[in-house]
Amino acid sequence: MTNKVACIQGAAPKSCNRTLTVSQSVTKRMKKQPIYVYYQLENFYQNHRRYVKSRSDSQLTSPKFENQISACKPEDDATGGKPIVPCGLIAWSMFNDTYTLSRNNTPLAVNKKGIVWKSDKEHKFGNRVFPKNFQKGNLTGGATLNPDIPLSEQEDLIVWMRTAALPTFRKLYGKIETDLENGDTIHVTLQKKKLVLSTTSWLGGKNYFLGIAYLTVGGFYFFLALAFTIMYLVKPRLGDPSYLSWNRNPGGR
Repeated sequence: MTNKVACIQGAAPKSCNRTLTVSQSVTKRMKKQPIYVYYQLENFYQNHRRYVKSRSDSQLTSPKFENQISACKPEDDATGGKPIVPCGLIAWSMFNDTYTLSRNNTPLAVNKKGIVWKSDKEHKFGNRVFPKNFQKGNLTGGATLNPDIPLSEQEDLIVWMRTAALPTFRKLYGKIETDLENGDTIHVTLQKKKLVLSTTSWLGGKNYFLGIAYLTVGGFYFFLALAFTIMYLVKPRLGDPSYLSWNRNPGGR
């Protein structure tokens, strides 16, 4: 049995290969670039209260706040008491898998730029904030960061830091900026994670959860409206009782 700790830390081999043949039915949905590459994780609770709170938003925006790490425990400082930038469990557990794609035995490039929200890049991650003492502890939690690149340009980190609301989620890994043709063979090398290829329409990307959620909430409120309507028709409200008290004549006249 593979050592679980070694598997998590990357010391044990765990890569696998998958092949996808683009058929005519798939081509209708995926032919035109850009084609989005997502990674999917299951049973990873980014919505856990302690996990969500383990970050320092002020530290991410400006170098003068790099010592504001009180909310980042247990990943707040490294050996010697030096602050970790970016600190906290969210950054520490950053997704660390790497995908290698090829089409018809030819390397298929995946562009990892332009995958973040503009508001996140411009307002939540500073262009003068650089990683410091990151993943320098006894246990490496996830991916490493280039200390010479500011956080505003490390888009993998920015995508990961926008936490998911559900334990099974997808995050954008990159974009294939090449059209796929019918019969193309896509070969993927990955490490025990799910890979999803998808395109978007004028309505956005495919997301069953939002559709189900909207239908559920809409159906619930429709049921309430129908119930109140039936109650009103069966037992209508009486007139305003204040009218009776206003017409009362205590003197009998």
